[in-house]
Amino acid sequence: MSSMIDADEGLATAVLEIERHAAESGWDQPARLFALVETARLAAREPQLADSLGEEPLTPVEQEGLAAGRALEEQLTGITWPETVLGCAALVERVVLPPDVEAQLPDQPHAAAMFAAEHPDRQEVRIVAAATRTGASYCALRLRAHDDDESVLTGTDLVPGLVRLVRATLEDSGSDDGSADGRREDTPR
Repeated sequence: MSSMIDADEGLATAVLEIERHAAESGWDQPARLFALVETARLAAREPQLADSLGEEPLTPVEQEGLAAGRALEEQLTGITWPETVLGCAALVERVVLPPDVEAQLPDQPHAAAMFAAEHPDRQEVRIVAAATRTGASYCALRLRAHDDDESVLTGTDLVPGLVRLVRATLEDSGSDDGSADGRREDTPR
């Protein structure tokens, strides 16, 4: 259980590492998904990586295979992780509107997306939402209009809907394949 406590303490660091890594690549990126694995276990399993892993309790391992053009939120509902994955983080860019404008959104998804993209009060944001198996969560949010490390907003539940979806991927799947590299199973529950 001590590794879970350490993992919860390292969650904020892992989220900020993911966000800063994404910031280095600029904007207009596709959604990304990361397994959060215990660094010591990963180093023991992959000794050639040990020197590059650092000393943080969690190491983000980027996953491949998200379907382009399909909403991240939809894809998260079909993902489960082996027990060796202590947490999960999702990165996504979105356009957000002020609350008073949301009532004006068209009902059709495509029309709503166009409305939001063209609205003068829109804000583009990059969101990283993460959770651990113990229920801890942490989020980072960067506005494109304030694109610097000091302006990144952080908190435990900035994007509650996305946190819930990320947390759901960690629910007990009943299997442990023993891997420590963070590979996921894309199987419906």
